[in-house]
Amino acid sequence: MWAFCIPAASLFFMGFFLWKAFRSPLSITLTVQEGGITILLSWIVVILFSAWPFASALDLPYSRAIFESVSGWTTTGLTVVNVASAGKMVLIWRSIIQLAGGAGLAIIMMSAIVGPVGVGIASAEGRTDQLVPQVKQSARLVLIIYAGYALAGTIAYRIAGMSHFDAVNHSFAAISTGGFSTRVESIGYWNSTAIEALTLPLMILGNLSFVSAWLLWRGKLRTVMRNGEVRLMAVLIPLSAAAVFLLTSQALYPQLGKSIRVAVFETVTAITTTGFSTVNYGSWNSAGLFLLILLMLIGGGTCSTAGGIKQYRVYLFWRTLCWDIRRAIMPRTAILERSLWEGNRRVFLDDARIRQVLTFILMYLMTYFFGVLILCACGYPLVDSLFEFASALGTVGLSVGVTNAGMPDAALWSETIAMFLGRLEFIVVIVSIIKIVRDVRILKKCWTPDGL
Repeated sequence: MWAFCIPAASLFFMGFFLWKAFRSPLSITLTVQEGGITILLSWIVVILFSAWPFASALDLPYSRAIFESVSGWTTTGLTVVNVASAGKMVLIWRSIIQLAGGAGLAIIMMSAIVGPVGVGIASAEGRTDQLVPQVKQSARLVLIIYAGYALAGTIAYRIAGMSHFDAVNHSFAAISTGGFSTRVESIGYWNSTAIEALTLPLMILGNLSFVSAWLLWRGKLRTVMRNGEVRLMAVLIPLSAAAVFLLTSQALYPQLGKSIRVAVFETVTAITTTGFSTVNYGSWNSAGLFLLILLMLIGGGTCSTAGGIKQYRVYLFWRTLCWDIRRAIMPRTAILERSLWEGNRRVFLDDARIRQVLTFILMYLMTYFFGVLILCACGYPLVDSLFEFASALGTVGLSVGVTNAGMPDAALWSETIAMFLGRLEFIVVIVSIIKIVRDVRILKKCWTPDGL
């Protein structure tokens, strides 16, 4: 009890003091940079305090507790906790922080904050698309949809044969695309076609952007299917599942039904960055592992609970390639229209927007290869390093055994930083850190004798 009460009370009194000391009657509009600082500091504080129960209740070293906290809040699902011996309070705590992390601190803040402050916070965490014009109402609608999915998942799992405790935990983890499980074998513990079939739509719903989910709730299926990243997912899942079946699973699992189930489930869990699994990857060949690595790098939908490069960016990259080829064969005087559907609106793209997306993809891949190099330097094989760091950076949670409580500190912290960057994305973190450094320098100048 004290493992949870002490950090909760500390946060309460600290928040109350700061609110009393710095509240202002003026309506202040935050810029995206200021919103980025708010989000960055909020995430750091929440992660540090959320690690307290893991360190106190399980006697984990604090670095390991921080790893578990980051994995939960970023909805990754990689774990250093032995779930077979951990108590139920710890297990449900892991699932709760994944559920909250999937919605995002921006959504939770905006559901309570009134005024223009929430716009800067939303943009900083990548929640630029709103369901309705009013920011606070949009945030509350997101939480209602999200809670509805979690409740429906819990009921469905219970009917399928899970205990009530397992049903709640796995519903929270599935809809947040988190992947924390109460069982060492994850979803494979039940070896149930019904449970796997229920998990698939929950993972896909968590993968959709909240705007697409809102349109789906309103019955606008045609508008949802017009979205580029939804089309990309509709193509990638069947093609990847067929490739995994032909190249890997049919040779490992003689029963046709089992091999098809494995191919479909592992494909969906990788591309939605959920991290549930039904099998162990120790016997998989390089082709199957490579396909999962590729899907983990691509990741899920923009403004969703999923991580990775994001399907929208990959789809835009593909369309840019097609546009460049068309431009090369078209007359010089011809005008090429470059547009994509985002949610329920058509967006026309300029060179600056395309360059921004391509820059992000380059930064993502550079970070990925640098992280792989660190894991290799720690003594892990190349294939294992490629797989594990793709899982960490994409906030996926699938593992080939690299991540555990006894892993070297360099590997642990590289994965911790990767999960953090993968959730908040590079630009927000980098810009926020630069602004914090600049503001500190300005404050130092103001407090020098000459400045005073």
